Amino acid sequence: MPAPVLSRRDLDFLLYDWLDVESLTSRPRFAEHSRETFGAVLDVSADIATKHFATHNKKADAQEPRIGEDGRVEIIPEVKAALDLFSKAGLIAGGFDEAVGGMQLPVTVLRASMAWFQAANAGTSAYPFLTAANAGLLAAHGSDEQIATFVPAMLEGRFFGTMCLSEPQAGSSLADITTKAAPEDDGTYRLTGTKMWISGGDHELTENIVHLVLAKIPGGPAGVKGISLFIVPKYFVNADGTLGDRNDVALVGLNHKMGNRGTTNTLLNFGEGTHTPGGRAGAVGYLLGEPNKGLSYMFHMMNEARIGVGFLATALGYAGYQQSLEYARTRAQGRPLGAKDPQAPQVPLIEHTDVRRMLLAQKSYVEGALALGLYCSKLVDEQQTAADAESRSRAGLLLDVLTPIAKSWPSQWCLEANSLAIQVLGGYGYTREFDVEQYYRDNRLNPIHEGTHGIQGLDLLGRKVVMQGGAGLALLGETIGATVAKGLAAGGETAATAEQLHAAVTRVGETTAALWSTGDPALALANSTVYLEAVGHVVVAWMWLEQLLAVGERAGAFFDGKRAAARYFYRFELPRTGPQFDLLASLDRTTLDADPAGF
Repeated sequence: MPAPVLSRRDLDFLLYDWLDVESLTSRPRFAEHSRETFGAVLDVSADIATKHFATHNKKADAQEPRIGEDGRVEIIPEVKAALDLFSKAGLIAGGFDEAVGGMQLPVTVLRASMAWFQAANAGTSAYPFLTAANAGLLAAHGSDEQIATFVPAMLEGRFFGTMCLSEPQAGSSLADITTKAAPEDDGTYRLTGTKMWISGGDHELTENIVHLVLAKIPGGPAGVKGISLFIVPKYFVNADGTLGDRNDVALVGLNHKMGNRGTTNTLLNFGEGTHTPGGRAGAVGYLLGEPNKGLSYMFHMMNEARIGVGFLATALGYAGYQQSLEYARTRAQGRPLGAKDPQAPQVPLIEHTDVRRMLLAQKSYVEGALALGLYCSKLVDEQQTAADAESRSRAGLLLDVLTPIAKSWPSQWCLEANSLAIQVLGGYGYTREFDVEQYYRDNRLNPIHEGTHGIQGLDLLGRKVVMQGGAGLALLGETIGATVAKGLAAGGETAATAEQLHAAVTRVGETTAALWSTGDPALALANSTVYLEAVGHVVVAWMWLEQLLAVGERAGAFFDGKRAAARYFYRFELPRTGPQFDLLASLDRTTLDADPAGF
């Protein structure tokens, strides 16, 4: 029997023993739910993910999408079959209002549900997750007509959605996009331009594809202030909900990636003239919200996507950990150190100290990252449903600070977990017969996807910790301080752990102040990626102290495993931040002063 891709025991511990998501059912939005309904969602998610997503993960990787002779994208049939089951279960609509066909699940439970699919099959799971994010943006910012036209169809899985930001010449520099949107007399716009790296940008999995496209209206402000957002469907939707003619959106080609191959990744032309609505070129688009506010609207989707990328990285790291753990338990190799009899039976790999080191490292990374992702999801629920405005505001502020960490830390360290999983399997880990090499390849996208580490570092140090006069950083310190106080009160090893975390948090504040003391933003931000990594380690150490407090004095293998992973993180990982904070506080100019001509 294959190893599970996630641990249900761990999810239940985090959701109920630690985060107490059951208490959310006392709020009006979640009043129809209970622990039983949450459990049912997790049960069906694990069942569909295991039986219908994981089973074609390797096949979809080996037989990636291609363009057929008729110009259509061809995908193995198992992908559509799995997605149809996903849609039929109502999971795309899980977090949406009942008024549009949703289940009004807490985001915390929904993210736990989705992690099963991300761990089972990163490529196939990307389609509905993009669709849910697209529909969420439309539901938040679209007109009544736009919502009625597109959102229910996406929640039913009849339409899928994308986000079209990047362009070949611009990449992450959205200020430099050149796609244009010319206004028409009927209130629509004609879009012309090229978009690159569009996941799910073309396929035959659904009746229609709804693109959300960033473009500039001629005459608007320069840079990001002149970006607007448009709804551009692959096929027009008639007043009665039926599909009309093809819009002028053309598939130029597919990008062939190192991993995550099951998701089509496309280069799209808008207004190429392949299809000419009304007899002339230009993709017809519908303005979403107000002109020149497109980037602010898109950040609604991007911030959600960033936490989603963190979850994907976590899920892939977790799946690799589970497989390497199972292998280490069952693969006999070598004998104990000091054994004299060469005829003695070999012992399982897990009996070797260095293998246990690698397993502990993986466990500390993936279970710490999962806790961080679920904690941020709980903040979303607090931001949306807390009874008083102050609680909602505090949750939103703390979420703003944590989002770049929740995206980047799992993308870095759960990828490292995948690398260690390969190492545990040795030579077998490097072969395609085992899944761990694919998990690594699939996960390698996530340090780039939805903003690189460099971008997230600039966001954290350049914006999030200094906004509102440093209120976000102060709130983070205050919140971690409350956990430290509980840890100190617990006594014993937990108190010693809390003291170590307190010292690390103090260094975060001191280092941040030192970086900004010069008044030179270029110098302050020169090593912002190091800052992101160091603060991320402190935040995950906080997550481990929180878990230790939830474990308490309970006995048993599961709780002993939590203590061991926390001990590993505090003794092997958190000390890494000391030299990093030293470097940052020294205001080192090595990278800033490096002459480009010298490379």
